Amino acid sequence: MNTKHLLMAAVIAAALPLSGHVLAQHAPPAQEKGPNTADAMLHALTVTYPNPYRAMDAADVKAVLDRVLGYLDAVTPAELINKDSHAPIAKLDKPDPDAVLKPGDFRLTSYEWGVTYAGMLAAGSATGDQRYTDYTVKRHQLMADLTRLYLPVVQADKANAHAPIKSFLNPHALDDAGALCMSFLKAQQAGIKVDYSQLVPICGTFVTEKEYRLKDGTLARGGPGADGQPKMRPLANTLWLDDMFMGVPTIALMGKRTGDAKYYDDAARQVLQFSRRMFNPQLGIYMHGYVEGMRDHPELHWARANGWALMAMVEVLDVLPKNHKQYKAVEAQFRAHANGLARYQHKDGLWHQLIDRPDSYLETSASAIYTYAIARGVNRGYLDKEMFGPMANLAWNAVAAKVNAKGEVEGTCVGTGMAFDPAFYYYRPVSTKAAHGYGPVLLAGAEIIEMNRKFKFGLNDSGLMYQGAR
Repeated sequence: MNTKHLLMAAVIAAALPLSGHVLAQHAPPAQEKGPNTADAMLHALTVTYPNPYRAMDAADVKAVLDRVLGYLDAVTPAELINKDSHAPIAKLDKPDPDAVLKPGDFRLTSYEWGVTYAGMLAAGSATGDQRYTDYTVKRHQLMADLTRLYLPVVQADKANAHAPIKSFLNPHALDDAGALCMSFLKAQQAGIKVDYSQLVPICGTFVTEKEYRLKDGTLARGGPGADGQPKMRPLANTLWLDDMFMGVPTIALMGKRTGDAKYYDDAARQVLQFSRRMFNPQLGIYMHGYVEGMRDHPELHWARANGWALMAMVEVLDVLPKNHKQYKAVEAQFRAHANGLARYQHKDGLWHQLIDRPDSYLETSASAIYTYAIARGVNRGYLDKEMFGPMANLAWNAVAAKVNAKGEVEGTCVGTGMAFDPAFYYYRPVSTKAAHGYGPVLLAGAEIIEMNRKFKFGLNDSGLMYQGAR
């Protein structure tokens, strides 16, 4: 570095305020005197990254989230219409069998929208923008109103009754209840003024008491069908990694709501029993499906299912008492998984559809979930900020690039069952109408705002590094 460069660096350094964090560093000047060699400044060449190589500031993150909010608010009406005439129904005083939710791009009572409601609450908290919170409140309120009217009707005739939200009022699987229940419990804890007194018992009771389990209590898909034969989902006694998220955070949150330690015990046990069967400690990632009684399991490490597992653990750690006997085991499992995922992050920030197969496509929803869970792990102290903070920022910048000008999330794998062959996962389509991407993007952006508000990340000799607490 010549005299001119040294003088400029000194002037810039003198102009910057000292604030307790380390300022961006540059390589030290050469000690030898004389003219610079041809390679002297190569380390400082401008690099063209496909996405911004920096910690995105809160205003830039919010601009991305605002596009998502604008799109979703326009295409998910919280309104009722007549199913035949499509005429709007302004108010219901009694259950109308012809009333349905006005169709939009996404269903208001899907498990994906349970994640979206939680994401809107997180975005409202992180940005201070009430519009995000109002999005969730409006739709939760509609569900509460419809439950009050239609629950007696559905309970009286579960097979034949009609209701706009029947899949929630009469759940048959974790997908019908678990993620929605998580959003209700989070909203209730945040002080949202919606009457959840009917909503939570419906979904909470289903998740904690009615969903099928293996003999050791692990949530599973299967159980006896109406004909007395085992349900094949897709085989009897099948574990889907997805169900760590579809059920376990709600179980843990029920512990916080009731103060009953049995829910904490169950939530921790679920994490560890899923992990014992499905986590590969050498690779640091989970297989997607496991069938009790099979001797061999093809390990297909589907990205979004790994996201659900990672998210489940960070949500459980949020409410599990630190003195719980399994707290350290759950935290250790979360750290092992995060470290495993770190090995597979693509150079531009995302992760592959099959995590350890780099010829599979880069997938957005899983990458957004990892961004959220890793940033939350940093914020909560479960993960080292020095290692995982830059990783989360790189991931967020890549995820943000997948939100188009309309606010749609691109590159999200559509709904996916379970299979034992790679072709199934390689060729799953992607679509902006895949609902799985929106909640994770909102959660990720909100958590990145919180992380970069708490810690400073900046360039140190051209690399993005942790630079201290703010």
